[in-house]
Amino acid sequence: MPRLTNIDPETDTGAGADLLNGPLKAKQINIYKGLAAHPSLLEAFMAWGKGSKGGGLTSKEGEVVQLLAAEKMHCEYCTAAHTMVSSSLGISEEECINIRRRQSDDPKTQALIDFTAETLDTYGNVCDETLNAFMDAGYSTEAAIEVVAGISIMTFTALYNHINETVVDFPEVATV
Repeated sequence: MPRLTNIDPETDTGAGADLLNGPLKAKQINIYKGLAAHPSLLEAFMAWGKGSKGGGLTSKEGEVVQLLAAEKMHCEYCTAAHTMVSSSLGISEEECINIRRRQSDDPKTQALIDFTAETLDTYGNVCDETLNAFMDAGYSTEAAIEVVAGISIMTFTALYNHINETVVDFPEVATV
């Protein structure tokens, strides 16, 4: 049961309900129902999420970042949500588990995992070796910035979900 106010798009009125019944009509998931209690923040969050995807990372690579950050933040909601999103992009359940374990058979993906994991673990104090390996794997400055942006999004959502105790409305995932 959520601990903070959540907006019910079927019975509530106001700006939050308008967002849920408008641009988020197809995405009436529990985190959005909670964030709709602060409509201007929900709008800013959606804009930040959209703006943080500038093409430095593919959609699949962006989900690698989200899975790693969700795991690091111990957010069951985010882990379940991003496992489902990853699946829709062709990342298997086994690959999702391996990513959350910080492992990949693909060298480029492993460089992304290593860079993202070290960014998370060191609060951005990534060593030259890890950054160089990331760049040598074919990533760009834009990709590095998108990793940081992805982590910032996950930090916000995970902390919110912990405080709210957001009910997971996605299929359960294995723990690693």
